[in-house]
Amino acid sequence: MTAIAARPAPSPLRSLKKLVRAPKGQLLLIFAGILALAIPSEGAAQVLPGLIGAVAAAAIVDVTVARLHRHTWAFPDGGILTALIIAMVLSPYEDVIIPVAATVIALASKHLFRTRLANVFNPAALAIVVVSVLFDSIQSWWGALPEYEWLGVAVLIVAGAYIADRINKWPLVLTFLGTYFSLFTLASLNGEGAQVAEIFRAPDIHAVLFFVFFMADDPPTCPVKFRDQAAYAFIVAAAAFAVFQLFGWVYFLPAALLVGNAYEGTRKWLAQRDRKRRPAARPSAAKPGGIVRRPASPAPPLASVVSRSAAGPNRHASPLWYRAGAGAPPPADPAAEVPPPDELFRRPVHH
Repeated sequence: MTAIAARPAPSPLRSLKKLVRAPKGQLLLIFAGILALAIPSEGAAQVLPGLIGAVAAAAIVDVTVARLHRHTWAFPDGGILTALIIAMVLSPYEDVIIPVAATVIALASKHLFRTRLANVFNPAALAIVVVSVLFDSIQSWWGALPEYEWLGVAVLIVAGAYIADRINKWPLVLTFLGTYFSLFTLASLNGEGAQVAEIFRAPDIHAVLFFVFFMADDPPTCPVKFRDQAAYAFIVAAAAFAVFQLFGWVYFLPAALLVGNAYEGTRKWLAQRDRKRRPAARPSAAKPGGIVRRPASPAPPLASVVSRSAAGPNRHASPLWYRAGAGAPPPADPAAEVPPPDELFRRPVHH
């Protein structure tokens, strides 16, 4: 018996190259660049404790879950991205326990609220809403570079455009931004300019760009088809406008994203239920599990075609012996005039 060679473990360099080519790895690099700009402006002493605590909590939880469920060691790229988003949204002046608790809540929600294929709610958005309600936490969106004003806006647009194109989410991004700013513009024209003016200034303009490019287009929780992306983005934008106008919550963007996630999860569930109810094809009686197909008509024998051609005046008819496919043709009448072979295929000439 020949022994089966074990598959060699991938080298660290190969794994790193694979991570960098993936959208998650590229987003990690983008966040590293944004943090390199944001940390000096906010102050490392205020930012780093919560940032490091959230990333460490994400790494511990994700690695432990992967080891227990899949019996393997995996790099926690998804958990680290979630922790970075939470830390970059929450105020750096919050106690360290707030971003750590939010990260644990976010990663737990990925396993508690999920379908067979993916989680239902955006974990970062859900965690931010929960800690805002439970601990009255503050969101400053310092990771959206509000201190850099229009330069920060340009950085977010360039980085976000690359990610949106990479994961094919441009319909979602454009529909959300168009609907969001249109609704608030209409509100300002309707005499509410003072209430909605902050939407068009820093840090809110930076927050909405960070939100749509790095949170709303999360692949596991948003649709794939362009038409579904547009509907989903419209619902999220309308929900954000409604929550801001009715309640004035500081976390109106993450709350609106949860509304969109609930809509998308319901749509996927209904589509899956309809596929299950769709009747299957009728099985064939001859072959169990087969599909009933109409049998192909057999080609007529060559001798029958020749016999029909030589049948004289009735050569275009379809005699019973041919239609029944039984035996040889009846004997030809000797008295019948049989045209020569070259006359069989000659076309009549009309004068």
